[in-house]
Amino acid sequence: RPRVPPWGGKVCGGGIMAAQCVTKVELTVSCESLLDMDLFSKSDPMCVLLINTAGSQWYEVGRTETVKNCLSPKFAKKFIIDYYFELVQRLKFQIYDIDNKTVDLSDDDFLGELDCTLGQVVSCRTFTRPLVLAPKRPAGKGTITVSVIYPIWSLQRNVVLESWMGLLHRQDFFGKSDPFLEFYKQNETGWQLAHRTEVVKRNLNPTWRPFRVPLQSLCDGDMDKPIKVECYDHNNDGSHDLIGIFETNMKRLQEASRTSPAEFECINSQKKQKKKGYKNSGVVSVKMLKEYTFLDYIMGGCQINFTVAIDFTGSNGDPNTPQSLHYISPQGYNEYLSAIWSVGMVIQDYSSHKMFPAFGFGAQIPPTWQVSHQFPLNFNPANPFCPGIQGVVEAYKVCLPQVKLYGPTNFSPVINHLASIALQATQQRTASQYHVLLIITDGVITDMDQTCSAIVNASRLPMSIIIIGVGRADFTAMDILDGDDGRLRAPTGEMAARDIVQFVPFRKFQNAPREALAQSVLAELPGQVESYFRIQKLNPPNDPESQLQPNESQPSASAQ
Repeated sequence: RPRVPPWGGKVCGGGIMAAQCVTKVELTVSCESLLDMDLFSKSDPMCVLLINTAGSQWYEVGRTETVKNCLSPKFAKKFIIDYYFELVQRLKFQIYDIDNKTVDLSDDDFLGELDCTLGQVVSCRTFTRPLVLAPKRPAGKGTITVSVIYPIWSLQRNVVLESWMGLLHRQDFFGKSDPFLEFYKQNETGWQLAHRTEVVKRNLNPTWRPFRVPLQSLCDGDMDKPIKVECYDHNNDGSHDLIGIFETNMKRLQEASRTSPAEFECINSQKKQKKKGYKNSGVVSVKMLKEYTFLDYIMGGCQINFTVAIDFTGSNGDPNTPQSLHYISPQGYNEYLSAIWSVGMVIQDYSSHKMFPAFGFGAQIPPTWQVSHQFPLNFNPANPFCPGIQGVVEAYKVCLPQVKLYGPTNFSPVINHLASIALQATQQRTASQYHVLLIITDGVITDMDQTCSAIVNASRLPMSIIIIGVGRADFTAMDILDGDDGRLRAPTGEMAARDIVQFVPFRKFQNAPREALAQSVLAELPGQVESYFRIQKLNPPNDPESQLQPNESQPSASAQ
């Protein structure tokens, strides 16, 4: 399904973009040691899930069943939610003691609630917290556990299939067959071609190249929907000879991929009618290859490390005057702070330690007042980490009056610094760490060649770069760094291994909802994480699917 933001628009690097897919996740809920509100029996708990996305009002997602006479319920009813990485999706799990059959909960006893984000739950996979009756007021010893079942297959999720054939009967009188396969999905009017393999010349035991196809194209996301496969012998005049046909579905292919390939007899019905001893026209083996998604990596233990770099060059203006981009209004607002909050509030859910390095560049710093292009906002080079996004904001506010804005605007030092840290992560050969650098700047880069070289080097490392331009400057040159129109090249001619930069000017989001900026700059990040780990052939530290409990099964799409 298209990834359409709740506020109605579509997001992208410059403001508007093509929609992306959404992933569905399934949540299960259990509780321990609930308050006992009944006089002659135990409480009869039920869980209500509310969601608040993009600053909208809370609305109800659904309710579990009521578990009678139980203080430690394990609810059977599950909640299915659309998951958006680039949004802060607040969840509220409320537990009630149900005493009547009415829909209205005002007469039922409130047993406590959990307020969290979907990002927190997904990154932990199993999320346990105390229940509260009100802020800082515990609900006795009650706890709640929210678990994420392996992600439901989204319609746009790709599957990778590999096929080969044995014991193929010869079709050509003077030589071997030239076989190819066609995969069809079923729709209301019949069968629709979803994929055609290449032709393997003169081969009775062909192996076709693995191919990637969206699940929607193959079966509309329904794992039980029939898939028809036809095998043909290719003829140059287009009159291809049918070798045989078989049917399967994604559920069977998925189950077979965990053990051995699924094998299918290729049947030609006309030959079967004519030949008494006919068994098949060959046996086709199909294997579904494992291809991990961003959510697989996150749920499998990958940490997203977040670093902030802030422009302190003189072109920002005197921070003490309202005309300055660094001027903090009486409401505690400026564009730098808005950018930090917007992006940081999303990413912080994907870091277990929530300690974020924060740097400045382009300022004269005490005590020597030398210009620095990579100084810690807390002035502690040995420990530049700030506790949470709030810590980054506080460090910025404390740092601002202590430095002298100067110049020039050099990006390469801070990019190279983070690249050196990301390089250390590659030595572990695991998909456990990925780094995101947020650079907020008011002007054009003065070390463009060095920055291009730094980005090309970083493109081979587990890191991405987000650049937000504040103020009214002409940021045209910044589009060179964003690889939307072709991969970046260093002055030496070396090409970036992949696109890792996303640039947006803040002014395009001044009249948009506050969530729009984060949605725009973070929309490409999941794909960048996937692409790096796939290129490196790195699997999640822990395979989410293999972590399923023995009584769990993967649900179908319908259901530093």
